[in-house]
This record gives sequence, C-alpha cells and structure tokens, in this order.
Amino acid sequence: MKNRNLVYSTDQGRLCSDCEQPISDCKCKSDQTIGDGNVLIALETKGRKGKGVTTIKGLPLTEEALKQLGKKLKAQCGTGGSVKDGQIEIQGDNREKVKSLLEVAGYKSKLFGR
Repeated sequence: MKNRNLVYSTDQGRLCSDCEQPISDCKCKSDQTIGDGNVLIALETKGRKGKGVTTIKGLPLTEEALKQLGKKLKAQCGTGGSVKDGQIEIQGDNREKVKSLLEVAGYKSKLFGR
C-alpha cells in the first residue's frame, strides 16, 4: 500500500510525490517537457553586476535535452553559461547568434527585451 502523504524518508531522502521513488531515481519527472514552445531570447543584466547574460526561455524540451542543447550553444558561442530553472543562460550578448543557431535546429524564437 502506498502512503500518499509521505514526502521524506530518513533512509531515502526526498521522495517524488507521483511515483514515491527517491528524487534521484524518479523517472516520471524526467520525461516531462519544461517549456511551452514560445521561445524567447533576452539579454539580462539584473543581479549580475552589470554583466549581460543571454537567456533562452520556453524551449519545449525535457530537462536532459535542455542540458544537451545548452552545452551545444555554449560551445558554438565560445562562452560559458548554465542551464537552470528551465532556461539556458549564455554569458555575454549572443542574442543574434543564438537565434540563428536555434532556427537551424528547428525552433522558432523571438528576441525579447531591449
């Protein structure tokens, strides 16, 4: 019998609310797409001491596919960056380059912001 109220176990740590497996072993969350397909590319400087970061939001990919695309975009832009909270961050103002790379990969995107 499954205990639907259990969210933490001392022997396994945090548990998935759907499959009740440890978060590290959860399969049900890894297959879900994160974005809605409305791909927005923006330059953000808030909270970064004035340094610009190109952010890509709304890609309709799973978390693993998003990480792989982020790695590919970072390599092609020749900069660093990260993937977190369902968005890709690339250091510097690479909006035009990222837009063209996403179009080649088959994603329609819009420049957002300034």
